[in-house]
Amino acid sequence: MPLADRYLTIRRDPDSEEVLARDGDLEAHSILQRAGFVPVHRLHETYHRAPAGLPHDEETGLAAEAVARLRAAGYHVVCDPDFDTDRQPVRYQPLGESVAHLAERIRQATTTDEAAQILTELTAPCDGILDAVGQVLIATAEFHDHLGSSSARYTARRLRYLAEETLRVIGTDLVHTRNDLADRHAPHPGRTPCTQEVPVGEREPSAVCACPPPLRALPVPPPPAAARPRR
Repeated sequence: MPLADRYLTIRRDPDSEEVLARDGDLEAHSILQRAGFVPVHRLHETYHRAPAGLPHDEETGLAAEAVARLRAAGYHVVCDPDFDTDRQPVRYQPLGESVAHLAERIRQATTTDEAAQILTELTAPCDGILDAVGQVLIATAEFHDHLGSSSARYTARRLRYLAEETLRVIGTDLVHTRNDLADRHAPHPGRTPCTQEVPVGEREPSAVCACPPPLRALPVPPPPAAARPRR
């Protein structure tokens, strides 16, 4: 990982008085957001700021918490003296890491049965990951129902649409994928152990095993030349 990605600054901007965090990689951004910062995406940069409307002392506490968490994760943080701290909070595994572990298991799966079993964790009808995500979306919609503004009501409707339509489409496709894998009962041709044996009908006399050749990346065609304007 580049050293520049392990370096961050958290300072109070002298002009806007906002508490701003700059630089860092995606893991650092995740830590900042868990500490309470809000991401800001611009054309040439992404930075994080403290939530709007916080009292001065709460902004300071939020920034100090972010500094502590980042340093505990191994980041070098340059900050204002008010935000500096030697505290080392305990690090907990984020829930997302547990879900991402399923991707690694699929990358290592050697049979369609293994892959189907892993996908079941996503598609199980009452306690799968997608069902849990849907429950979170609906609960957030219900939270917005009582905030009393037109924008909150719109957000609630949008969240329900995501849960009842978009997530349902994703779930349906994944269920079909999982069921298709479960019916195949086949080894993955690129991940089966090599036996160093050549079948009798092999056409290549120099082959030393029955493994398929590695996939070759197709060359990317150059972009078409821009048409010259007519004179």
